Amino acid sequence: MMDWDKLRVFHTVAKAGSFTHAGEALNLSQSAVSRQISHLEESLNTALFHRHARGLILTEQGEILYQTAHDVFAKLATTEALISEGRERPRGPLRITTTVAFGSTWLAARIGGFLEHYPEISVSLLISDYELDLSMRQADVAVRLTPPRQPDLIQRHLRTIRHHLYASPHYLANNGTPKSVEELAYHRIVTYGDSPHLPFPKVNWLRDLVSGGGQRRPLMTVQVNNYYAIFKAVQGSVGIAALPDYLAADDDTLVRILPELEGPQAPAYFVYPEELRHSKRITVLRDFLIQEVAKTPF
Repeated sequence: MMDWDKLRVFHTVAKAGSFTHAGEALNLSQSAVSRQISHLEESLNTALFHRHARGLILTEQGEILYQTAHDVFAKLATTEALISEGRERPRGPLRITTTVAFGSTWLAARIGGFLEHYPEISVSLLISDYELDLSMRQADVAVRLTPPRQPDLIQRHLRTIRHHLYASPHYLANNGTPKSVEELAYHRIVTYGDSPHLPFPKVNWLRDLVSGGGQRRPLMTVQVNNYYAIFKAVQGSVGIAALPDYLAADDDTLVRILPELEGPQAPAYFVYPEELRHSKRITVLRDFLIQEVAKTPF
């Protein structure tokens, strides 16, 4: 039977990549961590790490043990959270992940209202354009602008996000206001940069629309690989961009141009693991967000 304490130390070392960093996380000395790993390797009669001057690398056997330990500790974290949740009021930690643009603006502005209703919930907002693995408990719940690809996830449609064209008054004063798609070819277009993690499939619909118009001059573009940064660039008069309405519609520093032109719609989903379907923290957050999106005119 494997020793749980040694397995916990091994899991921490594998994540940290060194005895020193693992010791800091566990509040143990480097030598104590090293001894625990040596004892575990002796009990299993196999090496779990390759030792190098620049750190530790898992052996093949170590990789197998790490994947199993990671699954076990993720399940234990879920079980602990469900057990500790209050019977009458939702309580405990709640890790929410979403995209940088949506999380930094719309969602972050409403977390305070959620906590006023549920002060015993401790929220961690993890904003990233990279999808965290909910099944591995990197987060408890996600608000995503693409349908979830992971199996065993429950999804609830929250809202359809619409996109329109925006520019700053300063940019338009200096460069003129385009009256047609053809005239956009004479303006700087701020586009989403090349990335394997696009916020939704047709994110560069404006670039494709203008460049497909048959103009002879090269399209003037500025590439930014983050929607919130594109929003700030447009505020800073860099050029014209297609922005989601939740970012720009209520911003009085921006002007909507060619209002009849609308981009692809992106559905927003509330997503969480099947194993958390009975969690009160998840339920109250879902209901809160459904109410909030219903009140938001985007």
